[in-house]
Amino acid sequence: MQHIEFFDIDHFEHNYHRVKPPASLDHFIDFFWQTKFEHLWEKYPHGFSDALFPNIGYTYLVNLGTPFVMQVDEKHTQMKTDGFLPRHQSIECHHKPGNILFGIKFKISPVIFQKKINFSEYKESIFPLSYLLDKTVLAKIKDCERFEERVDVLVPYFKSLTRDFDGSSNPVKIVSEILDSCNRDNSFDIPIETLAKNHGISSRTLQRYFEITTSLSSKKTLQILRVRKAVAQISADPAGFDYKLYGYYDHSHFYKHLRQFLQKSAIQKIQPHLALLAKLHKEKK
Repeated sequence: MQHIEFFDIDHFEHNYHRVKPPASLDHFIDFFWQTKFEHLWEKYPHGFSDALFPNIGYTYLVNLGTPFVMQVDEKHTQMKTDGFLPRHQSIECHHKPGNILFGIKFKISPVIFQKKINFSEYKESIFPLSYLLDKTVLAKIKDCERFEERVDVLVPYFKSLTRDFDGSSNPVKIVSEILDSCNRDNSFDIPIETLAKNHGISSRTLQRYFEITTSLSSKKTLQILRVRKAVAQISADPAGFDYKLYGYYDHSHFYKHLRQFLQKSAIQKIQPHLALLAKLHKEKK
């Protein structure tokens, strides 16, 4: 059994804890989450998988249960411990009874204030988490019994890392502000030259800032944000979808981008969904 992001909405809404961070951490963290699969094992005694489409940022995965298998694009990795997961590729997590995962979904990880890290070096797979999260903090959240307690441990920890969010953190400040404003205003096609000029730096410098903090180019980062936002709306309200809201020239332009985003070989059940979207595409033309 495979659950697909955007389409199997009930599964992702009801079988995961999820909470947004306080406003002071909104530049950095999308949300904290944890699986709540205990009631599913009778229904799926042999397990199931959850498939997610590309996203920006990265996820810190803390393993609170038995080993699990993480598939990044076509590469499978058996995970016995914790992991750092770049999110710009399609992923599929294969779950079996006994799996319990806690995660922190980052836009930009605050660890960049503490360690000299170039996230463009972490792209192709899932990596060990050991040096990307304080060992004492990691031990504390593993000792907690409830999801809410883990969040209560992590919020002050990340606040302490971001307290001096200026000066040496200039790349983070600039990139996070661009991500926020472009996503808020649906402005995903602004040339990097314009964005750089608005912040008083060269386009080459801004590109380097994006790669250091997000691992991706500015264009790829903004296009992932764009199509995810559009897909979320078309999945929730196909009849009310308006491609113009996201800066697409016409419905064909959007549909081409949609197919590139959705059509991944790891997503076994995607063809029926694409067929429905193709029908909608014809109706809109």
